[in-house]
Amino acid sequence: MMAAQGGEGSRAASLAQHYDYCNTLVHAHDRDRWLATLFAPAETRPHLHALYAFNVEIARIRDVVSDPMPGEIRMQWWTDALEDAARGDVRAHPVADAFLDTVAKHELLRTDFAALIEARRFDLYDDPMPDMPALIAYCDATSSCLFRAAAQILSGERAEKAAHAAGIAYALTGLIRALPAHASRGQCFVPVNLLARLGTSPADVISGQDTSTIRAALAELRTIARNHLMQAEALAASVPKARRPAFLPLAIAAVYLHAMERSGYNPFAVAEVSQWRRQWHLWRASRRT
Repeated sequence: MMAAQGGEGSRAASLAQHYDYCNTLVHAHDRDRWLATLFAPAETRPHLHALYAFNVEIARIRDVVSDPMPGEIRMQWWTDALEDAARGDVRAHPVADAFLDTVAKHELLRTDFAALIEARRFDLYDDPMPDMPALIAYCDATSSCLFRAAAQILSGERAEKAAHAAGIAYALTGLIRALPAHASRGQCFVPVNLLARLGTSPADVISGQDTSTIRAALAELRTIARNHLMQAEALAASVPKARRPAFLPLAIAAVYLHAMERSGYNPFAVAEVSQWRRQWHLWRASRRT
């Protein structure tokens, strides 16, 4: 009995350390979502950190591998981990351990995260985004599921419609803002058919040409992002109060969109917003919820 209790204590201590690691990782690599968690109930924050840390791990695979094959291997490891959380190598991985513990405790849908991983395989290659439906599907798979899961962690319910719109708005805003980084590594998330309609191409985006046609394409994407943002805000306002902190990151997306709509905005320079302004907008949004 004593040995069993000792083993349980050791496991609990290890898991607590892994949750702490997730907190540190999200603070370092996804500051906006980390700031948003400060306005969530304290008991839910470790689970939100684990959720967002999982997203960080998948999102940065392209940045830490030299070519697509090692990236495919890493993504397959995560796909397998979703199916077998008790494997020794999974429990030894701090993010995987805390994330899968969160998945189990809050009964989150593993198929959502498998779909996120599958969508992120697009990141490993330099194929351009073909059209708007493909871009919307990518945003939905990689971002909406995070809003759904956060709402479920907070309240036990998924807020499907609000999460769908929120994910598209948040992801589109992030992709527009990340245009400089993507172009520098030969990627173009601006849909090919949108660029073609305006008389330009992914090659022009990748070469960093700040032209009126590229600005027009980005303006169309911002309009789509704003439409989804307004829809998400309206839907989030009608969900139960306990669920609303899941949608606080939208307040920061709105600030970034505004920054990218000001005169003098350079699409090939990252639109920055000071942390105090982001925190203030989060605080104001939290007061409304």
